[in-house]
Amino acid sequence: MALKVAIVGLPNVGKSTLFNALTKTAAAQAANYPFCTIEPNTGDVAVPEPRLKVLAEIAGSKEIIPSRITFVDIAGLVRGASKGEGLGNQFLANIRDCDAIAFVARCFVDDDITHVEDRIDPIADLEIIETELMLADMESLERRRVQMEKRAKAGDKESQQNLKLVDLALTQLHAGKPARTAEISKEDRKAWDMLQLLTALPALYVANVDEGSADKGNELSDLVAARAAKDGAKSVVISAKIDSELAVLDEAEQLEFLETLGLAEPGLNRLIREAYALLGLQSYFTVGPKEARAWTIHVGDTAPQAAGVIHTDFEKGFIRAETIAYDDYVALRGEAKAREAGKLRAEGKSYVVKDGDVMNFLFN
Repeated sequence: MALKVAIVGLPNVGKSTLFNALTKTAAAQAANYPFCTIEPNTGDVAVPEPRLKVLAEIAGSKEIIPSRITFVDIAGLVRGASKGEGLGNQFLANIRDCDAIAFVARCFVDDDITHVEDRIDPIADLEIIETELMLADMESLERRRVQMEKRAKAGDKESQQNLKLVDLALTQLHAGKPARTAEISKEDRKAWDMLQLLTALPALYVANVDEGSADKGNELSDLVAARAAKDGAKSVVISAKIDSELAVLDEAEQLEFLETLGLAEPGLNRLIREAYALLGLQSYFTVGPKEARAWTIHVGDTAPQAAGVIHTDFEKGFIRAETIAYDDYVALRGEAKAREAGKLRAEGKSYVVKDGDVMNFLFN
């Protein structure tokens, strides 16, 4: 399940530093000038999952394979990006290919790192980005609406449905609200998604703070958290600089470094987990001597759908799923004891998979 999150923000807010830390590479050039990132860098990262290590130890698994999520480092947008300023059109198209957006806001003061607007104001930064995305959506919708209206008047049912959604989106945007705030029925969801609106993408706010504020944040990150809450979104406090330094250390060195900073884990772990949840994702596990593996599914997926993530034949020929809750698997130290205790369940096609289920599929 290839799902992508765009890392978006103004130049020099720490996007590329964050991306480098996420992918544990220096693939994105984190330089102190606008547009140092010309092409979108893509990084496939593991979703932090401590439960996998526990399962592997119980089952004696030789290999641990976590779920993964893709982040795309989008070059810094600037005021006027929707009109092509700062290579804006190219970068807006790159965002359109993603499934969600992580808005990075600069919440640190450093005179050695310039700001494209010559001030430190994370809320103003976020508003510039949101405005440019909204303007790009409005231009796209108004351009498509002309032909859509002609087909709708000619009796085309699909165009009539789509025209209603386009007008709903335009109403939201003209009122200064992103498209994601519109209430869309389940029946219209597919057609709505086909509009590919930038402001309809789920959003996560990332407050990039200085090293001294990495544990609890600061006044600037508090403003970002309040803005996120107002928009019905989540926010995460990280220090991209700290996490980029952590990324090149081994596990023991990381733990020691985190302890000196008073941090329980890297900020990136929280960011990745929040991005995973933002996309409506969860994991189930398969466990055996060969490997302990996390599989990515959507919240609400049934057992056959979960089986299909492994192989489409598993879904087509699904018979049943042998399922053990994670807590039961751990408490009883594996499948055999769980089966003896009656904690291994045979679930059918209508079973909705729970996060952390340990599963084995039987199929034709």
